[in-house]
Amino acid sequence: MKKLFRSYFESFGGLRKEIWLLSLITLINRAGTMVIPFLSLYLTKSRGFSLEEVGWILSFFGLGSVTGSWLGGKLTDKIGHYKTMVISLILSSVLFVLLQFPSSFWSICLGIYLVMTVADIFRPAVFVAINAYSKPENRTRSVTLIRLAINLGFSAGPAVGGLIIATAGYSGLFWIDGLTCLAAGILLLKLLHPKRAKEEPEDIIVQTRTAMSDKLYLIFILAMMIFGFIFIQYFSTMPLYYANFHQLDEFEIGLLLGLNGLTIFLFEMPLIKFLENRKHSAIAYVILGTILSGISFLVINLTDWTGVLIIGMLLVTLGEMIAFPFSNSFALNRSDGKKRGSYMALYSIAFSVSHIFGHNSGMQLIDNFGFKFTWYTMLILAIAACGLLIILKGLLKKEAV
Repeated sequence: MKKLFRSYFESFGGLRKEIWLLSLITLINRAGTMVIPFLSLYLTKSRGFSLEEVGWILSFFGLGSVTGSWLGGKLTDKIGHYKTMVISLILSSVLFVLLQFPSSFWSICLGIYLVMTVADIFRPAVFVAINAYSKPENRTRSVTLIRLAINLGFSAGPAVGGLIIATAGYSGLFWIDGLTCLAAGILLLKLLHPKRAKEEPEDIIVQTRTAMSDKLYLIFILAMMIFGFIFIQYFSTMPLYYANFHQLDEFEIGLLLGLNGLTIFLFEMPLIKFLENRKHSAIAYVILGTILSGISFLVINLTDWTGVLIIGMLLVTLGEMIAFPFSNSFALNRSDGKKRGSYMALYSIAFSVSHIFGHNSGMQLIDNFGFKFTWYTMLILAIAACGLLIILKGLLKKEAV
């Protein structure tokens, strides 16, 4: 046991202080984003919208995410990652509180679009910050530590959120979202001010081309769009499956979603350190993660036993634990010597586009064909994403020759 614990803590070694501080800020910010996992339930139960209307509303969630990711990339290249993150956190704290007040279809669409635009300005900036505060050999583990902070917050957030809904209603979630964004912004100003934080030397830009002219990177982005499309079902349409098909309440759904974050917090860093030592390519690990995520949808279709939901959640969590850190690391490494803001913005946009089409398409598929058909569709899409990544792996080998 001592050896096991020592190995676990050693997997966190060698990371810069600034990465730990950035993780703390991210943890506080993410712990408050309780509205997002319950958004589909909020819109159907509290606001009375149909599944079709919820699908369209969540498309504006994705449109705002795309706009924010693009704008975040532009701002990061122009004013730097620090100022971009501060702007995002402070403004989104106000917008999250205001989001509880719109009641009509179009006002909610506009409100969600604005919130996600401002909130997702943060995403390209934090990726560039990871690169600025970490050494090249520690990039994947630095990304993993940030993800641990996100998922630790996410493991507590839905469980607490379920309790808040049961006692104070949905409006309490919006206030908590706003206050935690504000707290994260204040901490960022205090702890990671450029005068206090030490950055690694900037890479010399030897190629002025942007990510849009990198054809192999575009194949990677397309595969990530498909992966994101299937992954987000677990946090938009899947809660409806838990509630409507398996009759789980909000607290039980919160615990099941919290299992995702808790598992990542406990096992992701040692897993990533172990996989890094196996010397396989980043793309090979992304393929493995995509396969596991696809299988999770197959498993929950094989039986009506409620316990299979835990198995499905653990499979998609393992897939996420492998795919996300290595895909992020691949994007950062691919951007070396190039305009990093454009590369990380496109990486963020890949998942934002998934939000545009994933939520809405998932809702429409469920509404017209049912849950089982929808989950089999996600399995087929996972296979398609794996096919693209296998093609990319071959092309990268040729490029390296």
